[in-house]
Amino acid sequence: MSVEQSELTKILSDPYGDTIEDVRAIGGVLTVDLLNVAYENGYFPWPHEGYPMLWFAPRRRGIIDFKKFHQPRSYLKWEKKYKSQYTIKFNSNFLDVIKGCEKLVRKGQQGTWVTPEIRQAYFLMFQAGYAVCCEVYKAGKLVGGIYGVQSKNYVSLESMFHLEDNTSKLALCEMVQFLKDQGYAWVDIQMVSNVSEAFGGIYISREKFIKLIGK
Repeated sequence: MSVEQSELTKILSDPYGDTIEDVRAIGGVLTVDLLNVAYENGYFPWPHEGYPMLWFAPRRRGIIDFKKFHQPRSYLKWEKKYKSQYTIKFNSNFLDVIKGCEKLVRKGQQGTWVTPEIRQAYFLMFQAGYAVCCEVYKAGKLVGGIYGVQSKNYVSLESMFHLEDNTSKLALCEMVQFLKDQGYAWVDIQMVSNVSEAFGGIYISREKFIKLIGK
């Protein structure tokens, strides 16, 4: 391990480290070991074009508390009518799920944060047993999904995609139930989007988040 990588690991081992505009550190190579250290202490990488890798610990952290998780009426109406058309699977096609997130065009955004480096690193995380995904299929075709990192004390959902209306929301709902069945009481979503807010996503302080992850 290079000196730079070893110093980065040391920096990301301190959950209470100071940040500048929510950034704790810059640089490094995305390895399974480094990502595990980062997530266990509340940090996550977020690529920005033109910069080395940035490691974030937001002052406001998005989570979904499963006690407050709810499904909007419009979604429930859709689910009742269409859910039977879809097949749900877990952890059987991680690479295609993350590729789906990489290709998805999002309103108001240019490009995607799922770079080739991110895709490869998180696929290695999955192969090592530190990442999870939910897949939504229709007639054998992957049409929606969600993936996340399963670190020591919590799960951080990273991104989701859909090729048909509401299939990413279906993946989110199925993933929440999957995690509840494993004994989890909440999930990290990093930032609250309009979709996650509709399902109960809220912001909490960084200090509260650090306590939630057992630090």
